[in-house]
Amino acid sequence: MSSDQTPAAPSDPPYDGQDSPFRPERTARDEAPQYVMPLVARIERAAPPARTDALETAARAVLVILGDERSRGEGEWARLMRDWQDARIRKVVRRARGAEWRRAEALPGITVTGKSAEVRVFPPVPLDGWPKDLARLQVSGTELDDPEPPAGPDRSTPVLWLNPDLEMSAGKAMAQAGHGAQLAWWALPDEERLAWREAGFPLQVRTARPSHWHELTASGLPLVRDAGFTEIAPGSSTVVADHTALPRNGN
Repeated sequence: MSSDQTPAAPSDPPYDGQDSPFRPERTARDEAPQYVMPLVARIERAAPPARTDALETAARAVLVILGDERSRGEGEWARLMRDWQDARIRKVVRRARGAEWRRAEALPGITVTGKSAEVRVFPPVPLDGWPKDLARLQVSGTELDDPEPPAGPDRSTPVLWLNPDLEMSAGKAMAQAGHGAQLAWWALPDEERLAWREAGFPLQVRTARPSHWHELTASGLPLVRDAGFTEIAPGSSTVVADHTALPRNGN
């Protein structure tokens, strides 16, 4: 349930058209110290969350930590966030229940709650230096379903569109949704970021229709291309971030 992307400099936005954060081939950023942002989904055996709600909650969790005062300026997490963005952007989603979840909640981080999902996001850690209470958690085996098909999207709310041609585990899709939300955050003007943050980061995750996906990938909206370390082929397009404040080709 991991996913790796390559960013440019950690300013906002952290890259321009000449330095894409999504290059599956090896780059100079692979030489920098590598960090990973852990996310832990609470998945109790008797009451697992709905898949779409888990994806949306994970995406909001990424936005919440990006916008948190501790992640910016001289905040206590700011150096870790900068170092993380100087290398590859790695996010790994693990699952926890019961005592595992309680131990995870005791570590510095932020818990974000959806309708049925709970996801705790943590400041980045060295790739080989996970806290033991997170390192012991399982990565695989998180298969979630939607009890009912999700409703059609409200186009006034940001939508993270999933590639309809890819099969991804729930954890992989949660990481990809987080990448898409992060790209939207980087691309937005400051005033739109502030408005999104003050509104509580409303968003939706939906799977695009095949014909719509083709339009989306040609629209100029932020597009996630996976580095291909897990589950899917390098360079696969996974998510398009659709926010009404983002420009599209021809606009």
